[in-house]
Amino acid sequence: MLDAAARPPYLDRVPATFTAGSTMADIPDPFREPRRTHGVLGLPTDRETIPLILRHDDVRKAAKDWKTFSSDAPFRVPIPSEEHLRSVRQLPIETDPPDHTDYRDLVEPFFLRAKQPAFIARVEAIVDRLLDEALGRDAIEAVGDFSLPLQSRALTVLLGVDEAEAERFIGWGVHVFHHGENGAEKGQDLERYLNEQFDKAAANPGDDFYSLLTTAEFRGRPLTRAEQLGFANLMFAGGRDTMIYSVACAIGYFAEHSEALDFLRADPARIVLASEEFFRVYMPLTHIGRVCPVDTDVHGMTVQAGDRASLCWASANLDETVFPAADEVHLDRRPNQHVSFGFGAHLCLGAAHARTVMRTLLTRLCNRVGRIDLISKVDRVEHTLAYDRPLGYESLVVRMHPRPS
Repeated sequence: MLDAAARPPYLDRVPATFTAGSTMADIPDPFREPRRTHGVLGLPTDRETIPLILRHDDVRKAAKDWKTFSSDAPFRVPIPSEEHLRSVRQLPIETDPPDHTDYRDLVEPFFLRAKQPAFIARVEAIVDRLLDEALGRDAIEAVGDFSLPLQSRALTVLLGVDEAEAERFIGWGVHVFHHGENGAEKGQDLERYLNEQFDKAAANPGDDFYSLLTTAEFRGRPLTRAEQLGFANLMFAGGRDTMIYSVACAIGYFAEHSEALDFLRADPARIVLASEEFFRVYMPLTHIGRVCPVDTDVHGMTVQAGDRASLCWASANLDETVFPAADEVHLDRRPNQHVSFGFGAHLCLGAAHARTVMRTLLTRLCNRVGRIDLISKVDRVEHTLAYDRPLGYESLVVRMHPRPS
């Protein structure tokens, strides 16, 4: 039961202020009222009712308090749990310090390659090829025909493998695996694929991600195959599906707000700010679980030892006490303290890659596309027993018009 004790007063939403050319849209926020009144929302599951922590400050505090809100919980950090979708603990996300720190140190330099000019140039080439195709057609379905191949091909750059590998990634569809009837089958296919790549890397190491993991040492010993699979599984499950939706949402925004590209073109420095704003409002991962090692009070809800609480990133990103006009898109928002890449020890390893892809996309759209017309869309909605949250598109059909020379 929620504690009926008085809560800190709610800070009224700051009225929106327009700058010349700025563009806005209402962002659905299913967490607004519970965030204002209690700071928590109970999510019923088969085993437990999980309190979603909703306020920006509370989410950040919990993210740093790994002793109270632990990630050392194989398969149970995602909600719903993923025991039937994979056989390995995802690394480093399903560990706590000091294990998390040591695992992360093994791979973090590899992920930071995404900031290098050569990496950016290859992503630019991928975006340009997709734009060539899109601009030559009457219409494209932006989720399957643009976002999916963009991130699948960009992922080969991050992995350091031949771009032809992207065709298999594209064949998996938008989700590597999911909680539908084919989820376990997709998870098994991914695991088979990863074992093949590790076998090849072990026999002939190179400069790719799989070779890094087959030759890396953790505290003086080689990584086990389960550990190798744990890193790679997270690479696909966490780093692929999320960016597909982020890219599609950005394209959808430009299709519904014809002035937005002109606004960015007027000052290219806004592209970095716009990228962060898209990550804030179109956070593809609503929340992520933590296990409480002992009985814990979470804003009036009791979590039994071994049960979970969850950090609701999507709600924190719309907290009116932190983001003025939080339910509006401001492409020049500054500061922007979103938590879309996490907070504390578990900051997303793929953040540099995601930023490179998004900034490159926005830059090339500004340079090459005059406008984007919306032809049709089917919204994607995350349905739960506690909330319904719009979350990108099932389908987004648009027409891209070339920018006049």
